[in-house]
Amino acid sequence: MRKILPIIDVLRNYDVSGLKGDAVAGVTAGVMMVPQGMAYAMIAGLPPVYGLYAAIFPQVVYAWFGTSRQLSVGPVAMDSLLVATGISALAVAGTSDYIGLAILLALMIGLLQLAMGVFRLGFLTNFLSRPVIAGFTSAAVFVIAINHLKHLTGVELISGKYLHDIVIDLMFRLDEINGWTLLIGLTGMVLIVVLKRWSPKLPTGLILVVVSAGVVYGFRLDTLGVAIVGYVPEGLPSVAIPTWDLEQVRALAPMALTLAFIGFIEAYSIGRTLQYKHKNEYEVKANKELIALGLGNMIGSLFSSFPTTGSFSRSAVNDAAGAKTTVALFFSALVVLLVLLFLTPLFYYLPSAILASIIIVSVLGLIDIEEVKTLWHTDKYDFAMLMVSFVGTIMFGIEWGILFGVLLSLVVLIYKASIPHIAELGQIEGTRFFRNIKRFDQAYDRPDVGIIRFDARLFFANVSALQETIRTILAKKPEMKLFVIDAQSISDIDSTAISALRDIHVDMQNRGITLKLTSIIGPVRDKLYRCGLADQIGLENIHESIAAAINSGQESDLPFQSNSLK
Repeated sequence: MRKILPIIDVLRNYDVSGLKGDAVAGVTAGVMMVPQGMAYAMIAGLPPVYGLYAAIFPQVVYAWFGTSRQLSVGPVAMDSLLVATGISALAVAGTSDYIGLAILLALMIGLLQLAMGVFRLGFLTNFLSRPVIAGFTSAAVFVIAINHLKHLTGVELISGKYLHDIVIDLMFRLDEINGWTLLIGLTGMVLIVVLKRWSPKLPTGLILVVVSAGVVYGFRLDTLGVAIVGYVPEGLPSVAIPTWDLEQVRALAPMALTLAFIGFIEAYSIGRTLQYKHKNEYEVKANKELIALGLGNMIGSLFSSFPTTGSFSRSAVNDAAGAKTTVALFFSALVVLLVLLFLTPLFYYLPSAILASIIIVSVLGLIDIEEVKTLWHTDKYDFAMLMVSFVGTIMFGIEWGILFGVLLSLVVLIYKASIPHIAELGQIEGTRFFRNIKRFDQAYDRPDVGIIRFDARLFFANVSALQETIRTILAKKPEMKLFVIDAQSISDIDSTAISALRDIHVDMQNRGITLKLTSIIGPVRDKLYRCGLADQIGLENIHESIAAAINSGQESDLPFQSNSLK
């Protein structure tokens, strides 16, 4: 049961201090989720109340099955945009057919994610390196922050996933900014920063929500153009299995597959970012995340929920407010549930600008400037991946930013694999140690002996690098009589590499040079034995160390047997 339900481990060590943090964070994120859910439902082309339905059941399910302790699950802006883009081609927004397709889409996404988790396809996240996640996260922060400028300024800007479109629209409409709205939003941002520094444990977001609603009501700022949350519909949805037919499933299949993967990547990226932030106090497990998100979407669809995933903004708020475990999600869901049933009048005068200020300040904390600086100084390849993911997300949207980052990761991986590190070794005088002659001036490079260490898996993509290195050494040492390949770092070898080693051996035989291999690990040694290359090279030319290879007969050699140490 602990493997199936991660919350069991959470509850076994749960204490009162954790409950306090989870309660405050859950309530704060839940209060945010009410207007956000309604807004995101409208972005998706659905009636606002469906955003509240999507804010309850998926996160309750995730609380039981999820492994990220601060991730907040529910409707999100980017996925809502993608839902609207896809379904609008099949039905008119707001109609019963459109709503039915959105709910069916959530069910299909859930089934796909659940299947991916059960069949352990979480390894796909291995193609997302940390720089890609950092670039994608940083760009998404800007996209989310810019999308909330309309609430911060009171200008009804265009909605979209392209940041530059929104910024340009705002620049041409500066004269429409509502002064009171901007003042409330900026004041909220300043107070959040100041209060957090003054007292980090203070529930700043919750305090601002309550105080700002009272201020707007007391001074009737809503009559001066300050946007408020307004009326929230009451009641819970009925339980029903989404209706479908084969044509609808076929039409939605490409979008479901895309959103299943993107939704998972979004949630997993946020979860990993928060894991790093908390110094790896816990582990976000990809396959369990797929199962948790999949079950959340599936069960949510039974309660009229449209597609959901992890939220950047609410996760940031959840974390900043002190969430310790997934128990916070129960409080968030409870807030939305109470709002739907009893508390809608209390949120009527809540200014949207305060919610925007909370979101903007919270998500900005997800940007890791130090990570960017470190990559710039230590690894230009990783820095390039970060920037491609960042720029791709900013310019073309989250799905393309992820795709660009993954593709660049693969290109860099292939490039690095094809150009392995190969060290030419020399003996440190008076010792049995052999070191890289480019790093150690005291390493003696004998003109009649060539020694290299191949520091990678030897396979089809990099075998040409080995051959080129050997040709270069042979050309500069015409007196060579012995060539040694130190194989201690070769973790595996494929058929192409075995064939290349045969060619190298034959070529050296023709030149009158003896080829010797040293320090071969068990699995590689077994392959060489099974394919007959060991016999071709000669068991007497396979040694336990470079010193043994050079001084054959003076030291005992490691027997080359197929059943030797693996």
